[in-house]
Amino acid sequence: MDPRTNPYAPGAGTPPPELAGRGELIERAAVALHRIRNGLSAKSLMLVGLRGVGKTVLLNRMRDDADAEGILTVTVEASEKKSLPALLGPPLRAALLRLDRVKHAGDLAKRALTALSGLLHAAKAKYGDVEVSVDLNSQAGLADSGDFDEDLIALFDAIGKAAREKKTALALFIDELQYVEETQLASLIAALHRCAQSKLPLTLIGAGLPQLVGHTERAKSSAERLFEFTAVGPLKASDAADALTKPAKHLGVKFDKTALDRIISETQAYPYFLQEWGKHSWNVAKRTTISKDDVSEASRRALNDLDSSFFLVRFERLTPSEKRYLKAMADLGPGPHRSGDIATQLDVKVSSVAPVRAALIEKGMIYSPSHGDTGFTVPLFDGFMKRSIGT
Repeated sequence: MDPRTNPYAPGAGTPPPELAGRGELIERAAVALHRIRNGLSAKSLMLVGLRGVGKTVLLNRMRDDADAEGILTVTVEASEKKSLPALLGPPLRAALLRLDRVKHAGDLAKRALTALSGLLHAAKAKYGDVEVSVDLNSQAGLADSGDFDEDLIALFDAIGKAAREKKTALALFIDELQYVEETQLASLIAALHRCAQSKLPLTLIGAGLPQLVGHTERAKSSAERLFEFTAVGPLKASDAADALTKPAKHLGVKFDKTALDRIISETQAYPYFLQEWGKHSWNVAKRTTISKDDVSEASRRALNDLDSSFFLVRFERLTPSEKRYLKAMADLGPGPHRSGDIATQLDVKVSSVAPVRAALIEKGMIYSPSHGDTGFTVPLFDGFMKRSIGT
């Protein structure tokens, strides 16, 4: 069929044409933000799941809904290479400038901007990657101590009071939160905790890989009381079917049941892969009913695309020893696997590959679903390893 009318949208954070099966999560975030703006308590929300489950799509949808309700939003994607102050500085400045321009703005928004300046100037000396805008003026003694814990608490206190004055809230949306360095994450948790204690309208909606849960608990023991960790997994079969069939139906196209069942089976109902298979099935099909044969060819094309992009970009970041470790995992199957079994597959002691395992966890390639177990953070990655390195 005509690729120009193809409705499917595989991509990093690209919203699908049908956001199926996520309504309850979206509503949970909306309720939390509404409560916080109105001075009521609500936990910060953490979306936790593997690659390809649609965490970024959900985060963006929640942000858009918050924007529509008049809530100030700040969106960042954490990085292994940037400090938290460097990430937060520019978008916080933009949000506070918007708040300062609100009609009848008082001095609290200006004070928050001054606090941001103090924190960034202090953080620049400490972290080195922080940029300070020339239009930000500091005030001695306001969030400029150089102790990031205390400075961030002072900044969030100023922001929260400014937002409350304007009868709004500020919501931080941080993706890939597992990459925030542990001591900086501890500072973020401490500042959010202080806001919660003071009932200030400032909160966090974060997203990250499964190791984020342990990462936050190690950073601050109070994390479990402050955050609501929500597992985001593959879709139920009925929701996966809706994600495929509803966009097609609007354009007069349908799926044969055997074709639909095969896509759901091969993608394991992960939202990103559903979009890949949907796109290729559409492009392959010659008729307005997509058949099992169409899906067979679509599967070949989808895997070729994934192998040359989605999987490859992660594979190329690995050292030879890390590739060998993942190959041993793949030879054992999709997983998760016991660390001892992986070491046996490599014919080495567990202790000798522990540093490799730790490096792979830090890179976001694997995670530990329970003590001693190891799983891929990227679904279907075992198949890629076998195709790339051989059986």
